[in-house]
Amino acid sequence: MSKEETKVLPDRRRFLLRNLGRGFMWLIVIVGGYFYARNNLNFTLEAVLGPVYEKPTVVYLIFLASEVIFGIIPPEFFMIWSLRAEVLTNYINNIIPLSFISYFAGVIGFLIGQYLNTTQFFVAMKKRVFGKFEEHLNHYGGFLVVVAAITPLPFSGIAMLVGSVKYSFKKYLYFSLFRFARFLVYSIIIWEANILN
Repeated sequence: MSKEETKVLPDRRRFLLRNLGRGFMWLIVIVGGYFYARNNLNFTLEAVLGPVYEKPTVVYLIFLASEVIFGIIPPEFFMIWSLRAEVLTNYINNIIPLSFISYFAGVIGFLIGQYLNTTQFFVAMKKRVFGKFEEHLNHYGGFLVVVAAITPLPFSGIAMLVGSVKYSFKKYLYFSLFRFARFLVYSIIIWEANILN
């Protein structure tokens, strides 16, 4: 193993752990904030979402749009929405489509990056929104996809960036499977937090 390779391994670990830490802090803030507001301020998602609340197809479409547009609404909010019946089978039946939608949104992002990377719009987005991750991509390669899949890094934005450099689509599909791991772990935490409240 070369000197450079031995240096990259601890860098990767630090990069992953730092972003995982941010992810869990963000999860605590969202979930803790939601349950605090629900228990103390009479806040309900039903009041916020109105007629959409009981229309899963519409919620899934909103989630897809959000995920493709760099995750403007954190997935945790949709996981919390999945608690609405407070029945485990219903919860799981909502979490599974959400995880597939998120994975599919990453694939859309990859294809946008691959085929629209020379358009003025994409060049501007790369410069302003996710270009700052280009250095990470050069340094970590496909490992950046793994980190984006399981942490709050903009999953779709990084997928676009990876697609724009003609990265292997097969490798991208493989590395982005870690997105399912994030949904599994986060959904378990959210379900357990709901039981405790």
